[in-house]
Amino acid sequence: MESVGKSHPRIDALGKVTGSTEYSGDRNLPGMLHMKTVMAERPHARVLDIRIEKALAVPGVLAVYTAKDVPINEYGLQIPDQPVLCGPGASKPYTDIVRFVGDQVAVVVAESEVQAAEAMKLIEVDYEDLPLLTDPVDAMRPDAPLLHPDRGDSNVCVHYKIRKGNVEDAFAKADVIIEGEYRTPVQEHAYLQPEAGLGYIDEEGRIVIESAGQWTNADRKEVAHALNVPEEQVRIIYPAIGGAFGGREDLSVQIVLALAVMKLKRPVKIIWSRRESMIGHGKRHAVLLRAKWAATKDGKLVAIENELIGDGGAYMYTTNKVLGNAAITSSGPYAVENVKTDVYGVYTNNVPGAAFRGFGAPQALFMAESQMNKLAEKLGMDPVELRLKNALRAGDTLGVGTPVPTPVSVVECIEAARDSFKWKKQTKKKNKKQGAIAKGSGFAAGFKNVGFSFGYKENCWAKVEIHGNGKIERVVLHHAGAEVGQGFQTVMTQMAAHVLGVSTELVEMRTSDSATQGNPGSASASRLTFMAGNSVKGAAEAALEKWKAEERPAIAEFQYFAPPTTPMDKETGYSMPNFQYAYVAQAVDVEVDTETGHVRVKRIVSADDVGTAINPDLVVAQIEGAVVQAHGYAVMEEFKTKDGRVLTDQFSTYLLPTILDIPEKMESVLVEVPDPNGPWGARGMGELPYLPVAPAIAAAIHDATGVWISEFPFTPERVLRALGKIK
Repeated sequence: MESVGKSHPRIDALGKVTGSTEYSGDRNLPGMLHMKTVMAERPHARVLDIRIEKALAVPGVLAVYTAKDVPINEYGLQIPDQPVLCGPGASKPYTDIVRFVGDQVAVVVAESEVQAAEAMKLIEVDYEDLPLLTDPVDAMRPDAPLLHPDRGDSNVCVHYKIRKGNVEDAFAKADVIIEGEYRTPVQEHAYLQPEAGLGYIDEEGRIVIESAGQWTNADRKEVAHALNVPEEQVRIIYPAIGGAFGGREDLSVQIVLALAVMKLKRPVKIIWSRRESMIGHGKRHAVLLRAKWAATKDGKLVAIENELIGDGGAYMYTTNKVLGNAAITSSGPYAVENVKTDVYGVYTNNVPGAAFRGFGAPQALFMAESQMNKLAEKLGMDPVELRLKNALRAGDTLGVGTPVPTPVSVVECIEAARDSFKWKKQTKKKNKKQGAIAKGSGFAAGFKNVGFSFGYKENCWAKVEIHGNGKIERVVLHHAGAEVGQGFQTVMTQMAAHVLGVSTELVEMRTSDSATQGNPGSASASRLTFMAGNSVKGAAEAALEKWKAEERPAIAEFQYFAPPTTPMDKETGYSMPNFQYAYVAQAVDVEVDTETGHVRVKRIVSADDVGTAINPDLVVAQIEGAVVQAHGYAVMEEFKTKDGRVLTDQFSTYLLPTILDIPEKMESVLVEVPDPNGPWGARGMGELPYLPVAPAIAAAIHDATGVWISEFPFTPERVLRALGKIK
């Protein structure tokens, strides 16, 4: 019975639409306590004193925890540079300093949520304000105050270099040079479920945290480290997860929940408010991008020089990995012999920059694709033809100096988007204005890695059990990969059923429990279908062999290891950073109201190489969801801060697209160039359709109005300013 390649219904659909599925905020236990968080509400200050006596006197309050109560007061997915709680009394230096408004300084635990909320207002904190750094360019200066004195003598926490060929000579010989400066904004993840969790002690005496996350084993490691207990003493379980998009890679409530459970031996629950979520957890990195690109008169790219400065915010989070990916993608999916790139990540007193769908590539590609469109205009070439002339092909080397992994399908994606859109060649500016409405079309392409990069030994675990007598009656599939809304569990069920030749209805999933399952890796890097698919395929095949040998039940585990990668050379960037990439191209039609500045995306075609579509309907859903999310990023979402304080801290001020705001027509084109290493040829694609949306819209606005806008979101005010109608 074949399941791969078929559009099976989602196995979690019924529970989610009927409301029977429990998310972490829905979970309750007898005798449960409630926790509230006290955030600093100031961007940079030293905590001089915390007085908790009045809070402890509130009826029902059992405990107030501060920095001195945390055994090892540090955490962080990449480096442990963030205090669990900021304040005096911790053994580690500099943990008495808050570095952004959402730093946590205390938590209250009480019998009821109302009592905890009342008590948190009575906690008195004395602060000494410290110099503020909110601009990463200012923070890079040698005389800038150090935000992390224990991390070196600079606020630059990341610096990647790429040096390939001789950029200076190539610029000297080039026929056309385009220079540009771009800015990409912060974006809020805006997942439906805010940060929440339930903690308790299980029957084996382990500290259990039920909360939304993206990597059970990584969460367990961080919690155990902060509590100074063995990892086996901590158990991470993921109930249903109400969205992630990268934002749940970094911890929020897990450690303080575990601390309270460890000390009180009772269940404890916390749910952050939407405002707490918006000021207290990471966002997409804002990036300043500078570019100088050169080409010959016939359109061959000959040199690229880029500088990217990413606002890392108060703590590392995944800035090093995000900006590493930005470095790789900053030259676009094109072959060029001469590349010089410098990418910086900088500590500031802003909300930390975090993982977010696309992971640095949307920022880098806004610059790269805008440069390509400007080059096309200056050369008098059609932007699609320019891309096809320079697109990566098998045997070409990336900016990091090594051959691009095969198969390389960017040409197929560009051609598919061009043909499905019925692209009309653009070689010179035409007047497309009808009254106040100007119409235009734009094109952009992109690429992104599948799987973890830079030398990480990428792997993934699965276990399959086959039960029955003469025939297979039941299959149990164990996998800890996070179902964050993308349909992962459905696809894994299909894969197991396909190998075993049974109906998907016979497959039961056991999901996301660090106590009973091996390491899945993260639900990130567009990796889960590829990595988990290979591990499920391997486990199912091994179990089937045991079944054929009449072993009952037939149980097998399998750990899949991806092809190796290598880290970037510190001076040249030379590396094999990824074992595979996926490719995308998009074309859009827009209308611009030149009187109001309103941009309306009328149509978008997205051609994505998915390798093999395991579940075509889910692939289309991922494409449509990514396009809608990227459209919000490009056109209307504006995360505003002033002096490190968040001004748009509610959905009433941070505006998200509604169904009336999204593109009127979306067309998904599934390009299927099978990956020989992928399960049944599949590649990852969860992030792919997000990547080129902003530069494609920018190109369409230019086609409509004649103006280039180098910063987004393309709000009416920004459009009118570019048109010269307001200052």
